Amino acid sequence: MADRYLGFTGTAPGRFLTRRLGLPQPAALIRRTGGRPRFDGGLLHLTAGTSDLDLAPVLARTGLTPGAGHDPTAVVLDATGVRDVDTLAEVHAALHPVLRSVAVSGRVVVLGAAPDPADHHQAAVQQALEGFTRSLGKEIGRGRTVNLVRLADVTAAESTLRFLLSPASAYVSGQVIEVGDEEVTAPDDWEQPLTGRTALVTGAARGIGAAVAETLAGQGARVVVLDVPGAEAEARALADRLDGTALALDVTAADAGERIAAALPDGLDVLIHNAGVTRDRRLVNMPAERWSSVLDVNLASVLRTTDALLSSGALKRGGRIVATASIAGLAGNSGQTNYGASKAGIVGLVRSLAPRALAEHRVTVNAVAPGFIETRMTAAVPLLIREAGRRMNSLGQGGLPVDVAETTAWLAHPASGAVNGQVVRVCGQSLLGA
Repeated sequence: MADRYLGFTGTAPGRFLTRRLGLPQPAALIRRTGGRPRFDGGLLHLTAGTSDLDLAPVLARTGLTPGAGHDPTAVVLDATGVRDVDTLAEVHAALHPVLRSVAVSGRVVVLGAAPDPADHHQAAVQQALEGFTRSLGKEIGRGRTVNLVRLADVTAAESTLRFLLSPASAYVSGQVIEVGDEEVTAPDDWEQPLTGRTALVTGAARGIGAAVAETLAGQGARVVVLDVPGAEAEARALADRLDGTALALDVTAADAGERIAAALPDGLDVLIHNAGVTRDRRLVNMPAERWSSVLDVNLASVLRTTDALLSSGALKRGGRIVATASIAGLAGNSGQTNYGASKAGIVGLVRSLAPRALAEHRVTVNAVAPGFIETRMTAAVPLLIREAGRRMNSLGQGGLPVDVAETTAWLAHPASGAVNGQVVRVCGQSLLGA
């Protein structure tokens, strides 16, 4: 369903009226398209404190022009050298004069270092950067995003910087992303990084799952479209369009993992856990079946199939697991104790499995946590609740399935091997929760 308010605020009368009434004025977001895979404007590189990061080669490969123009499309602030309150003041001094000039739907990326447990002054000010970036994201407006990347190695962070400094990250703001120092290998083609890789997407016949399948296929992956037998016709139609394969399978089956492995004798490189259901009702009115059905699809099936595919070796070394959480699992939601529990469980899975899967299988484990995304399900939500969902985030609008898909594709990227154990909210920096 079209966001008519967003369209109205894009007109001259709409801007005048909403400004006079003090109403939200969301800006139409610039998203990645075939004709515009990257931004082509100017990039301003600033530094707070003393840093020895050699950012120039990586930033030059983003498509942006370092130092060009008076209205930069993006600003990158290297604050990895901030170690005390005095140098923290340099963050303010660097950004204060330039923020008004950042282009509509532009990007601000702050680079930080991991807090040092042996230096409580450094730990304090590096943690302060988190509060700073989250707060700046809530006030910067005009469709612009602000994110913090904690990194140890610039090369390992290239896929993350390319993502955050591109139109692909339009609905990702206020996030803190930690990038480790794992050695990564750049793809031969950054526009087709998944060429030669096989990706399986569960719940892929429609909605967000279909958008994920389309995005991965667009980046070169051979996609396996998995959905329940009742959606087989839709799954096959999508698979045919993407030159992929359809797999009709109930992921809650006890042997689902073994059946997936059998269907993919050459193995799997990317596993996307997207299948999910809702059975909303307040706990006092919720029968056991509504509880168990949601937990079985959204969490138990993810645990079982992940274990089976890892232990059998069907998920190859260097592989990627991306699961779908939700802001309902992070902040809670009335009437969704079952759904919130299942999605918080995904967060627990990621945090526990990620270090072991990387050490034992060279597989990364991450999650995306969507907020209000414009789908057929949200189109059926009553008008006032739908409008509240759209406006209660820093970007003042709902996201699109492609926003979740683009974030998933970044986490599935072969050069994202140093991004592990992360739960990234795709919510326009929702005002619910942290």
